[in-house]
Amino acid sequence: MVQSVTNSFCLLLKFYFKGETNVSYKNAVEIIPEALLRDLQRYVDGEYVYIPKLESKKKKWGENTQSKEMIKVRNNEIYHQHLLGTSTRDLAEIYFLSQKTIQKIIANIRRMEDCT
Repeated sequence: MVQSVTNSFCLLLKFYFKGETNVSYKNAVEIIPEALLRDLQRYVDGEYVYIPKLESKKKKWGENTQSKEMIKVRNNEIYHQHLLGTSTRDLAEIYFLSQKTIQKIIANIRRMEDCT
């Protein structure tokens, strides 16, 4: 049973890390007007600059990827394995998490179940 949990978690990781990335760099010469670029060069000449998104365009964590869903699936698996008798120490080793993190996951899911 523990092996099947490990296998399903590995499959989720392979699905998530399929080589996609949301980070992209653009050459300022191609997108910024020449006059503005000259002004910017007075402050940062030849350095990388991060330009943050407008607050109105920011997305919540996990909105572009399936991270939230993967963690939810993983946490539910942890909880169900715990209910079946797997110790928090064993779960920590299986999922490469600390025992304290496993305990928090179990407590959070138990708390959510108590609210329903």
